[in-house]
Amino acid sequence: MTLDTNEYVKWFRQASPYINAYRGKVFVVLLPGEALAHDNFYNIAHDLTLLNSLGVKLVLVHGARPQIEAALKAAGLKGKTHDDIQGQLHIDLRITDGASLEQIKRVVGTLRIEVEAVFSMGLPNSPMHGAEINTASGNYIVAKPYGVHNGVDYGYTGEVRKVDADAIRKQLDAGNIVMQSNLGYSPTGEVFNLTVEEVAASIAIALQADKLLIYAEESGILDEDGEPISQLNAKEAEALIKDKIANKGMDMELLNLELGVKACKAGVKRAQVISYVEDGALLSELFTRDGSGTLITEEKYEQLRGASIDDVGGIIELIEPLEAAGVLVERSRELLENEIEQFTIIEREGMIVACGALYPQDDGSGELACVATHPDYRDNGRGQEILDAITKQAKKAGLKSMFVLTTKTPHWFVERGFAEGSIDNLPEKKKSLYNYQRKSKIFIKKL
Repeated sequence: MTLDTNEYVKWFRQASPYINAYRGKVFVVLLPGEALAHDNFYNIAHDLTLLNSLGVKLVLVHGARPQIEAALKAAGLKGKTHDDIQGQLHIDLRITDGASLEQIKRVVGTLRIEVEAVFSMGLPNSPMHGAEINTASGNYIVAKPYGVHNGVDYGYTGEVRKVDADAIRKQLDAGNIVMQSNLGYSPTGEVFNLTVEEVAASIAIALQADKLLIYAEESGILDEDGEPISQLNAKEAEALIKDKIANKGMDMELLNLELGVKACKAGVKRAQVISYVEDGALLSELFTRDGSGTLITEEKYEQLRGASIDDVGGIIELIEPLEAAGVLVERSRELLENEIEQFTIIEREGMIVACGALYPQDDGSGELACVATHPDYRDNGRGQEILDAITKQAKKAGLKSMFVLTTKTPHWFVERGFAEGSIDNLPEKKKSLYNYQRKSKIFIKKL
């Protein structure tokens, strides 16, 4: 293999846990009009097609701001906007009169056709060859007029009244990519011009989507030095929002921050801001350890918790290489399923990156077993987190000591207060099961 091939194989293997974690999940993707107009949009379409092929359920919400501005200018119409706060989002709202609405409908209809054409491509030797993507659009958004605010009549500018989530789910379950524009419809048959950000957030919340992916010009949210911030929880993001409002007022970065926080606080698991300029930003953000944009979550996106039956596959992926190397004793899937309640895990973005198990014994001790950390996440304290959590469990259960059998990492346990023992120190049942061929060393810690 060449070096490039080796790197590709390594990346593909590292991506496999994410592929498994994302299958069947719902992603809402916000594509602003600027993204549709950019030369990189064809690459974005290829990446979204790949997600669809991997079993991800996609809702694409596309905007049209620059295209609408150009159309209004060409028609001799003066576009008017007004600063406002819509659904907790600081945004310049367009004032839409009847003549403007006709231009907006024409632009949005043209864009929808052009986007559908891109997803219909299937030329040989192209990334979308054989994909056979089906897109579905409809009257999924029930809208109402924004009305008069602070003396300003916004005309045919509207806001979301309701999302027909059931209709969208039916299309997703059929394997279709759902496409939604910034237009909504009222029960009286009127068409309203909505903000694409509100539409995307409303759909993501109504579906309780697993991700809201927000395309922006920059590679995520930038810090004061212009460097991308890799992750923010809601509290950190809200502090940054206050700072941006105080210092710069309204801009797209502020809007994307508010959008991510709004979605996460309403039950969307993750919001991620990525660049529509950077080729492959979507794949890098979703399938690599560090990503390429900004992840916004309600809470910390690494979670330490007790394992469930749904985690068996992830634990197997984590421990199989260590079993093959002789570091851990081999465990069958059936055994893991039967003993899953003994395990504690650290989950990161749907991927299990560390685990450990506690097996209480009849003599009041407990066996610490199957302590493992993914190679990409070692030396960052995750093994210690697992040990601390299991130690707490053992004390709560009234255990007097913990012991561990290891062949490769004795120093790690000694550094954490374990002392070397012997077979005679093991409970009787464990003595009878001791594997003399492995010659595991025994370490004990009083609790």
